[in-house]
Amino acid sequence: MNGKHIELFLVDGVAGGLTTAEIAGWTGHLLAGPRAELARILARDEAQRNGTYILLGNDPGVTEQTRAYIGRTESFTTRFRDHDAKKDFWDRMVIMTAKDDAFNEGHWGYLEARLVEQARLAERCHLENGNTPQGRKLSEAQRSDMEAFFAQLQVILPVLGVNILRSRKTAIAATQEITPTTESPIFHLKLAKHHIDARSQVIDGEFLLLEGSRIAPRWMGKAGTEATQRSYASLQNTRNALVNDGSIHIDSGTGVATTTRDIPCSSPSQAGALAVGRACNGRTSWTWDGGTYADWEERGLTPQN
Repeated sequence: MNGKHIELFLVDGVAGGLTTAEIAGWTGHLLAGPRAELARILARDEAQRNGTYILLGNDPGVTEQTRAYIGRTESFTTRFRDHDAKKDFWDRMVIMTAKDDAFNEGHWGYLEARLVEQARLAERCHLENGNTPQGRKLSEAQRSDMEAFFAQLQVILPVLGVNILRSRKTAIAATQEITPTTESPIFHLKLAKHHIDARSQVIDGEFLLLEGSRIAPRWMGKAGTEATQRSYASLQNTRNALVNDGSIHIDSGTGVATTTRDIPCSSPSQAGALAVGRACNGRTSWTWDGGTYADWEERGLTPQN
């Protein structure tokens, strides 16, 4: 795998403020910042260019606690003032432009459609876009250019903490089939007595409880200490939220619970707990043909004499 040289610049020298991001040798330029800095953002050169943007907000009641809106405009200054008046959910944003301003409205319309398509495919946010943008008709060469640009965005956006496009399922092109990306073996956690048959995988450093896993229909863990009670309450709340938003479907007839999408987890143990409905040591409970997850994690290490 080829490395990426990504340059981040903290405009004010502090994390969480205005930040620019670029990849060496790439024409793209990203500007990210909080809503509180909107006036300064709109005064910058980036806000005067054609491009696309993402508005982001936190909401505990939606998928992964993220709301998002994806748009395109020829004038960020006018567009963002309109959003500031009409959209209350967002508290941070990312503007995506090209340094040489080589792309026209058709290019950015195509990219907007691809961003919305991938965000819906990834299912990592509640997307506020009411309509599906229609991708512009571009020549074969122009589509190739924008697909390359889109691929770089999928690399650089997570560096800025924007994960709404991340998925093992990637829409390679509007007319092609979805192809999975693989970085680790698929791990299994099975409890035949409780009809549990869960699968997981590590993709780009994230531990995913995979779509189609059969998991415990309810939380069964019992806490003792106060710290354990807090931990269990957090896991149960997470599980309830996943049931409420449809990420976990419980069949009313059979009582079988199944994941309907890939669910990113903070650790193998969180994924294991969601699968079995109680506390779980994920490093030893998840297994593959070569042993446990811990064995895979420690692959290549030489024992010390």
